[in-house]
Amino acid sequence: MDLELNGKVAVVVGGSSNIGRACAVKLVEEGAKVVICYSSNDEKARISLEKTHAAGDPANSCTYKCDIASEAAVDELFKFTVEKYGTVDILIFSAMHYPTNKIVDIPYDEWRRTMAVNIDGMFLTNKWLARYWLENKKPGKIVNFASQAAYNGSTTNHAHYAASKGAVVAFSKSMARELGKYGIITNCVAPGMTAVVGEGLIDEAGAEYYKSRIPMGRIGTPEEMAEIVAFLASPRNSYMLGACVDVNGGMLMR
Repeated sequence: MDLELNGKVAVVVGGSSNIGRACAVKLVEEGAKVVICYSSNDEKARISLEKTHAAGDPANSCTYKCDIASEAAVDELFKFTVEKYGTVDILIFSAMHYPTNKIVDIPYDEWRRTMAVNIDGMFLTNKWLARYWLENKKPGKIVNFASQAAYNGSTTNHAHYAASKGAVVAFSKSMARELGKYGIITNCVAPGMTAVVGEGLIDEAGAEYYKSRIPMGRIGTPEEMAEIVAFLASPRNSYMLGACVDVNGGMLMR
């Protein structure tokens, strides 16, 4: 299916992560121009850029280092994108802070950092683009990353992460209700365990634990997630609004 993304401009926040990287690569493969936004890991960002360069015209992708919890930094991110590529059509918000701690042991600064990345960053990027699109009378597409933990809670000592993802769902629905009539289409995806085993998020023991909870019996791949995200961000998605799409191998069925 031609997703009609040729020439569209996307910002992928969290583009140095496994899923964000796969989304950036998929968008470039479909002809979009992509800014890979990342917070700190220069080496992972370099790998993402190499993969997007291999997927399409190297002129159609670049990296940008940004603290998304800073309003001023977010403003500079999008000004850079508009200056480089002329506009912004799509936001993929896949940034994730995922610390591990029992509720009674969560330090307040760890709680705040989780909320700063997962909620404040989402709010600031969504708000900037909503204002930009309204001022320029342009439509736009936003895909925010939630999680099955937003609905199930956490069973693996990630209560702060689960709480932040519940907020992502509620905020995204509010965006959809308020701005859908202007052609600003906001949706979520809710991954289950989607990871490359051994690349930091999950090890072999963790993979076996999650497999036992997933009816399909395997961990999802970032590329499988990117296929859904690319559709949601594309002109082909003309009527799905305020949805949270479960992509989790049956780990959560609603």
